[in-house]
Amino acid sequence: MRRARSNIALPGPLPRERHDWQTVRQLLPYLWAWKGRVIFALACLIGAKLTNVAVPLVFKDLIDALSVPPKQALLLVPLGLLAAYGVLRFSTSIFTELREIVFARVTQRAVRAIALKVFEHLHELSLRFHLERQTGGLTRDIERGTHAISSLINYSIYSILPTLIEVALVMGILISRYPGRFAMIAASTLTVYVLFTISVSNWRTALRREVNELDSAANVRAIDSLINYETVKYFNNENWEKNRYDQQLVKWESAQVKSQISLSYLNLGQAAIIASAVSLMMWQAAEGVAGGSMTVGDIVLVNAFLIQLYMPLNFLGVLYREIRQSLTDIERLFRLLDEHREIQDAPDARPLERGPCTVRFEHVGFHYESRRQILSDVDFEIPAGNTLAVVGHSGSGKSTLARLLFRFYDVQQGCIRINGHPLKQLTQASLRAAIGIVPQDTVLFNDTIFYNIQYGRPTATRGEVIAAAHSAHLHGFIERLPDGYDTRVGERGLKLSGGEKQRVAIARALLKNPPILIFDEATSALDSKTEKAIQAELEAAAVGRTTLVIAHRLSTVMNADRILVLDGGHVVEQGRHRDLLERNGAYAQMWALQQQEAEVESITA
Repeated sequence: MRRARSNIALPGPLPRERHDWQTVRQLLPYLWAWKGRVIFALACLIGAKLTNVAVPLVFKDLIDALSVPPKQALLLVPLGLLAAYGVLRFSTSIFTELREIVFARVTQRAVRAIALKVFEHLHELSLRFHLERQTGGLTRDIERGTHAISSLINYSIYSILPTLIEVALVMGILISRYPGRFAMIAASTLTVYVLFTISVSNWRTALRREVNELDSAANVRAIDSLINYETVKYFNNENWEKNRYDQQLVKWESAQVKSQISLSYLNLGQAAIIASAVSLMMWQAAEGVAGGSMTVGDIVLVNAFLIQLYMPLNFLGVLYREIRQSLTDIERLFRLLDEHREIQDAPDARPLERGPCTVRFEHVGFHYESRRQILSDVDFEIPAGNTLAVVGHSGSGKSTLARLLFRFYDVQQGCIRINGHPLKQLTQASLRAAIGIVPQDTVLFNDTIFYNIQYGRPTATRGEVIAAAHSAHLHGFIERLPDGYDTRVGERGLKLSGGEKQRVAIARALLKNPPILIFDEATSALDSKTEKAIQAELEAAAVGRTTLVIAHRLSTVMNADRILVLDGGHVVEQGRHRDLLERNGAYAQMWALQQQEAEVESITA
């Protein structure tokens, strides 16, 4: 089993400014798309806070009215005041729930839109990115990022913004109704509290980021090990994998403990600041009542305002930390959107017209890394309806030709044309719609056999899928399965053998019915008998189509219209099978070697 490649580093710490305004600016358009709902939700938020602040004022009047002799209380406390108190209490809940109802669609639609855009963008990135990515870390970033969008909106719209509005209203009432020292105490406390919370939370952000990095790293190791389950079993390395995973968990545990201890320090500091402020305010209010300048209702009002102010502040550290963490997670998600699309449609790209296709490689040079050239001055043409076979030793660049034709990568030198059009001037969608490929390493979806064959053309009928399975000599095998075409193939198709997976890939390509076919070692995992049977089907499928056959077994390309021999990225020979044998060159040597191997196999069998 081929081990999944995962050699790109986890995203590291990012510049601070990216967490603050750039991420928020990138998120705002998704919310403002529902500006009507946003404005209405904000109006409900303000209404809820106005009624919430009005409740202590009404309650103060009730207390003062009830502080007189009982006989006069019924006259001084009108029923309307009691009714107003109840209505205000209920109105706060009404406005709050209305805000929730109205804003719910905004939040979830924003999450959906961003998740869909990231998913679409990941599919638009080059093969280079997907060969280097770490599946575990990538999926964790997407999961945390989409969850963080909802968290950020909830924290900012439902917690931070209401608290700021309430602070402004309460400060206004304290300034207008009471001596300046009350507002001074409240303002000083808020300032000290916020500065302390922000400074400590900024320190904790680095710890939280380290926790997330280690969490992603542990997840990468776990996913990578589980994906390669068979390889782990082959080499009896369960304990090795467990120890590697535990090494990462030990680091994560240590970072998590540091983060939790720092949270306790933050909570203790916040509690000390609030306790000091509440004691000072109540002392000032008690002095006012004793001196006759304030009523019992005033002390109740001040106490109620303190509770309304400081109860939300109790969670300010948590909110600030979560908002910063949400911004970090969202920024990691948006960074995926910032990944450069190496392969893009040109502004003037045109669709490839359906019909016969002539493929031309013009002096193509290509490298994955600048230090290692893969193809050098490769020049050939596949006329419409012809079959070209490419043979050569492993590492000679055969499969790279298919990747370049499919435009997984762009060439660095030369040009590839279809019907005279450079690939860069064709839309990727139309180009890839015109090409069907049977890859050497077939990977299937964890779904049914029917789904995996139909994936070649999702609109195909069941009859067409079955016909494609017949052509790939797969129908008989499927019929013998208890669930037939509804048999699930498992993760990456691991419930099927290599040959069965390859026949599914052949059926899928035949069902697509494209004008260009690429067979990249299409029968390498098949036994000789099945290979001969399918080879006839492949040759029949290639009739009338432009076909590129990449092969190791020369016996499978004998009937090709032309054969290219690649060696070290260069075309060293080309011609028909018989002509190449007569030249007694590289092709003839490969043929003789494979014939000897076949004779040895037949003797030993």
